[in-house]
Amino acid sequence: MKIFRPRGRNDAGQQTGSPLAQAIALYQAGRYAEAEAEARAVAEARPRPRDDHHAQMALSIAALATGAQGRHAEAVTAYDALLPVFGRIFGAEHPQTLKLRSDRAQCLSALARHAECEAECAAVASVAARGKGPDMPLIAAAARNGLIYALNAQGRHPEAEALAREALAAHREPDRFMVVLRLGLARSLNGQSRHEEALAEAERTGELHRGLPEEQRGPEIGAVQLATATALLGLHRSTEARTHAEAAHTACLTAFGPTHHRTSEARELLDRMQGA
Repeated sequence: MKIFRPRGRNDAGQQTGSPLAQAIALYQAGRYAEAEAEARAVAEARPRPRDDHHAQMALSIAALATGAQGRHAEAVTAYDALLPVFGRIFGAEHPQTLKLRSDRAQCLSALARHAECEAECAAVASVAARGKGPDMPLIAAAARNGLIYALNAQGRHPEAEALAREALAAHREPDRFMVVLRLGLARSLNGQSRHEEALAEAERTGELHRGLPEEQRGPEIGAVQLATATALLGLHRSTEARTHAEAAHTACLTAFGPTHHRTSEARELLDRMQGA
């Protein structure tokens, strides 16, 4: 989960005059290759990059953009290099360090390293839940989302459903976090063959997603269509399911490229329909 918001005096964020503002804006616009290039340029331009928090934050944005282009293994390698530096500069329980851990964990799930993602997201959520400051609830919600995804990926759908409902009860703001938590709930319902419920959840989530500001919609491109297609297929509404799956695949291919995990998931769903 990617959290970009104004931060305090000692943090790098989307503030007026921040050297990271352009990279963040490009990322939010879905221009991931440009965001990566801009973030790397910022890092390289800093006079002492190893000790400069702007440089290290720029490299974390580059890692986000790398993952968004489907280069998940490369992104994890970047996160692995950044984690000890973030711990040294910000501290082990600082929001920036926790966010980096959450983002890395969710890249692990994209590489099918679901048990590792589960453990790391659970740890981050636990620390964030007892932390102070305005970012901690968002980081906790992001980590719970990663945990829900990992549980679903391991076939533990009732656990994922329970956690999704608990997280939604705690997060009432109709924002991007609610979208991803509802998508996790829909995935858990589909996994239990409760397709009518999953379809209703996907439709409600679609309305919420369309109502978000444009800069918040990009990372979930194709996700609602995938949840909808899976539910429709389970209900034997194959023609409608194919329409949604094809739309998801086209959207993900355009936004993220062919190697992104969601593009692959859409392609696998279409292949399953073809073989059915």
